[in-house]
Amino acid sequence: QVQLVESGGGLVQAGGSLRLSCATSASIFSVSAMGWYRQAPGKQRELVAAFTSGDITNYADSVKGRFTISRDNTKNTVYLQMNSLKPEDTAIYYCNARYYIHIYWGQGTQVTVSS
Repeated sequence: QVQLVESGGGLVQAGGSLRLSCATSASIFSVSAMGWYRQAPGKQRELVAAFTSGDITNYADSVKGRFTISRDNTKNTVYLQMNSLKPEDTAIYYCNARYYIHIYWGQGTQVTVSS
């Protein structure tokens, strides 16, 4: 069983920055895809940013140019650097990893952006 441990959420003013971290208990080299999703109250969970095993990255249009996904292979950790945060970025952010056909989720971390 793979475990994903997230950290880095919190409360920030609009225009501020946060960095989320997600550490996987398995080797990041074995991951098929890994990234971040978010779910705001009353809305469906949506992709924020992710990379595949081929190092292809995808971003939601709403975060392009503001968010950056990166990885540290030595720490089996994926990061989401979030800059120029907006109130509409407020949500629970979930780390997601796919190892072959198995999909795993983190417990979620709250990000709140005040106006």
